[in-house]
Amino acid sequence: TPSAVQKIKQLLRDKPEHVGVKVGVRTRGCNGLSYTLEYTKSKGDSDEEVVQDGVRVFIEKKAQLTLLGTEMDYVEDKLSSEFVFNNPNIKGTCGCGESFNI
Repeated sequence: TPSAVQKIKQLLRDKPEHVGVKVGVRTRGCNGLSYTLEYTKSKGDSDEEVVQDGVRVFIEKKAQLTLLGTEMDYVEDKLSSEFVFNNPNIKGTCGCGESFNI
């Protein structure tokens, strides 16, 4: 989303050695999977690259099918600010919202 693009641009301004962010999934939480998001200095051999308004997002190979069709957003309210993944593939989430299953 435009909000996520602007936030990533803002975060990367302070990290000129990084070319973008990498999104992945890890086995974690009470429901199986959780998202990972980290700065990256280069595109991995198996990473899928998505460029949106000049922002480069790399998707780890093992996460590509899990994240197919997913929208990444950045939301802020009075108590928190976070990246949110709107994933149409999710079959269920845990009560705390930290993990999901497909």
